[in-house]
Amino acid sequence: MLRDRLNEEMKEAMKARDEVRLSAIRLVRSSVKNREIEVRRELSEQEVTEVVSSLVKQRRESIRMFGEAGRTDLVDKEERELQVLLGFLPQQLSREEIERLVASVITETGAQSAKDMGRVMKALMPHVAGRADGSLVSAIVKDQLA
Repeated sequence: MLRDRLNEEMKEAMKARDEVRLSAIRLVRSSVKNREIEVRRELSEQEVTEVVSSLVKQRRESIRMFGEAGRTDLVDKEERELQVLLGFLPQQLSREEIERLVASVITETGAQSAKDMGRVMKALMPHVAGRADGSLVSAIVKDQLA
């Protein structure tokens, strides 16, 4: 399970004195714990993956904003944390794999136009959750429905 892997990786990062890795793992663990407190139960494996995906999305946005502000020191730190976080997600889907999934879901749902995008996304997200960036998936759906 991802939760056990986080604990093991945290111990290894402590022993190796890898501050960036340790910081990123602690961030994930605290985010998971906060989410569990919020929903008042232990999170499933899928939900833990969603938390990590959310943190990855936040890191990407931070990298973009720090880059625009010219803060290369913070960009470097965020990129290192992003690499650690990506290690806890399932293998990411390639653009071609996403395109094939989108095409099959469009066929399954009978979607015809951009008006059906919500229905397609709803059917598609369980297949790509944690394995693809939502904005990329959304862009591909728009392209194929256009």
